[in-house]
Amino acid sequence: MTIVAFQGEPGAYSEEAVRQHFGDQVETLPCRAFEHIFEAVEAGRADFGAVPVENSAAGSINKSYDLLLEHDLKVHGEILLRVRHNLLTLPGQAHKIREVRSHFQALAQCENFLNRHNYIAVPWYDTAGSAKDLAENPVEGVGVIASKLAAQHYNLEIVQEGIEDLRHNYTRFFVVGKGDAPRVENAKTSLVFAVPNIAGSLYEALGEFARRHINLTKLESRPRRNRPWQYVFYLDFEGHWQDPNAGEALLHLLNRAAFVKLLGSYPPASLENGEEEVTAQSQLLQI
Repeated sequence: MTIVAFQGEPGAYSEEAVRQHFGDQVETLPCRAFEHIFEAVEAGRADFGAVPVENSAAGSINKSYDLLLEHDLKVHGEILLRVRHNLLTLPGQAHKIREVRSHFQALAQCENFLNRHNYIAVPWYDTAGSAKDLAENPVEGVGVIASKLAAQHYNLEIVQEGIEDLRHNYTRFFVVGKGDAPRVENAKTSLVFAVPNIAGSLYEALGEFARRHINLTKLESRPRRNRPWQYVFYLDFEGHWQDPNAGEALLHLLNRAAFVKLLGSYPPASLENGEEEVTAQSQLLQI
């Protein structure tokens, strides 16, 4: 059976993402920190890890990108999870809720709902953790914001579903594993690179893709952790690194860059938008 590591308590949104991608038969391995996901896969305790890399409302998750640079695991796929926040409480206690616990980001994403009901927001260390703690230490008048999976796992009552302020709230995950993912058509590729600190170096590096009509779907700079005031660039493009035009662009990028690290080519996630299927990142850009 496939084992997939994720960060958080059982019932976390990350576990929802894992089950969305791999199916309900997958075996999950909860981890306390993002670093432990990479360690579990490298040590063979898990076949893959699910790492959140960006949210459509809050932006990129910098820690994840730093770990992708530091470790040698490759991206094998991506997941786009529609985050649906739910108000949970102890069975039969819905009418008594006065305060609501959850991770501070979940509370912020449900601010309008909380204000309408005059609930007191209480930050907790984790969404699923707030559900776990309430189930283990029942307190009257307390609700939590967490996933439906958390409600099932901790036997809590769902008071109301979909209480988030923004309907289009998505989190993008990378599925990381050892070696390269099997090659697929219409792949997406992620890489990280740095360029010399000279005028036009980034322009010329990106021009290698433009000249070959390769579409970039993401470009973001991050500080180099071991070199103050120097930066690396995370880039996604449509295509597989072994495609002739992509391979040629990467070869020329190597000649222009200070370094290049290929994070992997993988099947892109997709969303159903009416009858039109669009890629995950394209949908994020429309939000």
